[in-house]
Formats: sequence, C-alpha cells, structure tokens
Amino acid sequence: MHAAHTPRTEVSLAFVDSAREYLSKHYLPKIERCLEQLSDEQIWWRPNQESNSIGNLILHLCGNARQWIISGVGGSEDNRQRDTEFNQTEPIASAQLVELLRSTINEIDLVLASLSPSSLLQRRKIQGLEVDTVEAIFHVTEHFSMHTGQIILLTKLIGGKDLQFYDFSSGAPHHRWETT
Repeated sequence: MHAAHTPRTEVSLAFVDSAREYLSKHYLPKIERCLEQLSDEQIWWRPNQESNSIGNLILHLCGNARQWIISGVGGSEDNRQRDTEFNQTEPIASAQLVELLRSTINEIDLVLASLSPSSLLQRRKIQGLEVDTVEAIFHVTEHFSMHTGQIILLTKLIGGKDLQFYDFSSGAPHHRWETT
C-alpha cells in the first residue's frame, strides 16, 4: 500500500507534470506547425546579422535543454558548444530539425518522469550556476516559451498569415493539432 501524498508532494508532482505538458503538448506542436509553413531557406533566414534564424533558435533550444535537463538534472555528459547553435548558417533540413527537437523533448520527458518530489530541491551546478532542480526545470520551460514566441513571430512575418493554432468554435480555445 502506498502512503498518501502530502500537499507538498502533490505540488511537486503537479509542477513537473505541467513542465512536461508545456514542453511536449504546447511548445513542440507550435514549433512543428511553424516549420510546416516554411521552406528550409525561410527557416534559416535572418532579418539581420545580429538576429537568429528559426533554425538557430531550434538548435539553441535543444542545446540549452540538453545542458540544463538531460545533463544537469539527468546526469548525461554535457558536450554543449553554445556558439555553434548561433553560428550555424548552412541550412539543416526541416525534417532534421523536427527530429532533433522531438528527440530532445522526449529525452527531457524521460528525465522529468523519473524525478522524485524529494529530488526537486537538490542543488546542481549547471552552466556554472548553483541551482536546484526546480530552477532548472523552470528555466528550461520559460526558455522554451520565450523562443517559441520568437519562432511564431518570425513565421508570421515570413509567411504573412495567421497560424490558426486554436479553434474557438466551441467557445473555448482548442488546440487544432489535437484534432488532426
């Protein structure tokens, strides 16, 4: 018989479950919908030399998440080379970017699914910073949110159309990718 969860345990589990859901069921599908709308050339377009392409942002998201969650929390080797995420100018095909993003989010999900509530306050050294596991998860989730928004904006600027992520016909927003 399992002991009843305490309110603190319930909050811990809800936090991890929310991060997993946002990464895999909100951010990933939105980025995938954006990539479906664009050619490889458009994915690697930069508005200027000081800005990043959508392709660079995807490489950056994967590198950051691997460093913070897969390595920093999960214990895998950290072999990130951050500058290469931004210096990449030779197009990588959309299908490869989607596969990299999916595999990264799947690996993140495996790490997060394996966490115990008591491990969330464990201190870790990630990117030279002393953080606890909650901070690492929050950082990656927030980071994905910010760059997903940039990818959406760039896609709208390039494509000049509404991406129609939501169906409001029932009165409440419903993700269109859940009905396909």
